[in-house]
Amino acid sequence: MTHPTDATDATDATDTDDPFLWLEDIYGKEQLEWVRAENALTERALITDSFLERERSLLEVLDSTDRIPMVGKHGSFYYNFWRDGEHRQGIWRRTTWDSYASESPEWELLLDVDALSATEGTEWVWSGALFLRPQDGQPHERALIALSPDGGDAVRYREFDLGLAAFVDGGFDIPTAKSRISWSDRDTLLVGTDFGPGSMTTSSYPRTVRTLRRGESLEAAEQYFEVAEDHMTAMVVHDPTPGFERDLAVDTLDFYTRRSYLRQDDAWRLIEVPEDASISLHRQWLVVRPRTDWTTEGRTYGAGSLLVIDVGDFLAGDRAFTTVFTPEDTTSLQSWSWTRDHLLLNLLRDVSSEIRVLDPAKDWESELLDACPPLHSVDAYAVDDEDDGTGNDYWLVATGFLTPSTLLRGTIGGTDAAAVKRSPSYFDEERYAVEQYFAHSADGTRVPYFQIAAKDLVLDGRNPTLLSGYGGFEHAMTPAYSGVIGRGWLERAGQDGRNGVYVLANIRGGGEYGPQWHRAALHANRHRAYEDFAAIAEHLVERGVTSAPLLGCTGRSNGGLLVGNMLTTYPHLFGAISCGVPLLDMRRYTKLSAGFSWIAEYGDPDKPEEWEYVRTFSPYHLLREDMQYPKTLIWTATSDDRVGPVQARKMAARMKAMGLEDVWFHEALEGGHAGASDNRQAARMHAMSHEFLWKALTGDL
Repeated sequence: MTHPTDATDATDATDTDDPFLWLEDIYGKEQLEWVRAENALTERALITDSFLERERSLLEVLDSTDRIPMVGKHGSFYYNFWRDGEHRQGIWRRTTWDSYASESPEWELLLDVDALSATEGTEWVWSGALFLRPQDGQPHERALIALSPDGGDAVRYREFDLGLAAFVDGGFDIPTAKSRISWSDRDTLLVGTDFGPGSMTTSSYPRTVRTLRRGESLEAAEQYFEVAEDHMTAMVVHDPTPGFERDLAVDTLDFYTRRSYLRQDDAWRLIEVPEDASISLHRQWLVVRPRTDWTTEGRTYGAGSLLVIDVGDFLAGDRAFTTVFTPEDTTSLQSWSWTRDHLLLNLLRDVSSEIRVLDPAKDWESELLDACPPLHSVDAYAVDDEDDGTGNDYWLVATGFLTPSTLLRGTIGGTDAAAVKRSPSYFDEERYAVEQYFAHSADGTRVPYFQIAAKDLVLDGRNPTLLSGYGGFEHAMTPAYSGVIGRGWLERAGQDGRNGVYVLANIRGGGEYGPQWHRAALHANRHRAYEDFAAIAEHLVERGVTSAPLLGCTGRSNGGLLVGNMLTTYPHLFGAISCGVPLLDMRRYTKLSAGFSWIAEYGDPDKPEEWEYVRTFSPYHLLREDMQYPKTLIWTATSDDRVGPVQARKMAARMKAMGLEDVWFHEALEGGHAGASDNRQAARMHAMSHEFLWKALTGDL
């Protein structure tokens, strides 16, 4: 592998000598004037008549009325939130099963967010609904609707009457904050929110949960659970399942460690499992997934395995877990879902899906649910485990890079899964092929990646290629159909007729091979994720797919940090870089937005011994005057309250101050961490990134 830039030569800028700290005032007048000026420069360079035509093509995909309206079942209704060209901010609606299964469902409108925004003078962004479980035999009557005023993580919760399709006059109304809420009963909420000074953690999330009764003010709510200020967040969830009613409190210490408690005899009882384990409760079962090897009662359970035990037995001291899944070198557990009587496991085998169904009544006997095609992603989950009639029904969502998504429904032990809805085709998939390759990283680790390219791809190094990745927080990057990538990149052709090649990397730091794959790139080992990505870039060149001047890369959030390190440490491997809603200033990331909560992933820069390694992957501090960098677009959103826009601002400002000409910046003035709060903004975001990369790689910029 080509040696990267020597990070130890980087300038170490501290808080006090950072000339761009002023840009951290997110809504300051001078700062927003700087943003608008930079936006204008970028838009003049990228937005042409052909750009607008491509943007319209992408918006057509996002607004398509033929795409699958995904639903959630509550009682006898199937609920869906929907955006299209007519409903920019969206509508919340519901229908019956017979209607949903038909070609043209008839929907009952519950809430028109566009109309609500116009009436209230706030551009509300839908953030979901929390349903109150009704009494047995009764229909669902109430829900809490979550709405963000700007697309950020902070939302307002308002009580909604499902029968009247209206907000409840004088009902529960929790002001905008990063809240964590659960229904306790019809007249009581368990609320974690901003109650004033001292009620939020350093990570900007609730540190107390209080019992809020109907008609009571937030100030009068009685405290129920509390965590330390330097922990990440507090949450209490009420389980209303008849016969298994209970409150579960979670003290999240950081992204990967937590302490869970059950309420017993008016006190919180710790569930004694490792702090790095994930747990869930379903009726009588406790499910545990340890992230590291766990030895208890003389038996060791492997990292990434899945364990089950009767809750009552566990609380009585029994530790004889049943292991229902054990990972292998190429196989990992991604998620699990309970139907009424069975446990569904979603597995990855070399980043291709495998679904298994387990039967606790048959000593956890495991069967393959469905033959998943290779190089595809299939997700299985329960339709409604609380319904007596359909409690063992499951959904399957199947997708692939060249396979439009299909929604199927089946019954465990009954009918096989049958297609309910199919997504339309948005580009000519028959012209392309999906292949999986493996590159060898600097330490010899075998790293997979997917390549989507024309079937007649010529391996002469002359193909514009886009490499995308993430590599963090144990998040797996799996195959998925995207009309936006199809139209925006694969079908685009240069003057020589060459189409774009799209590549998805499965680097360490992600969850493709379970917690070990993630842990391999934590803290001081972060460089392994970047070495993996660089190895894939080199492998693409070695195979003749592309060459460095024709290779671009893109990533968002933690993926923005990834490509920021490609920019500063491996600039020779790329012709262009699109860096979205990124972390870049790793000296100050813990002091910006929700950054403190990610110390478990990256390390604490305020500890000198940890800053010594954090600084080696802090792009803001790795910039060098004597280095040539690829053309770069850095983009973000003003209302992003998770990463925030200031790191992107400062990086662009520093690069421009160094005299680098091929640097562009764009900041959406709304849109949150996703960079877009509606389809129109999303189309602009995707079009701008693709337009920049294509022009930069083909010499038109």
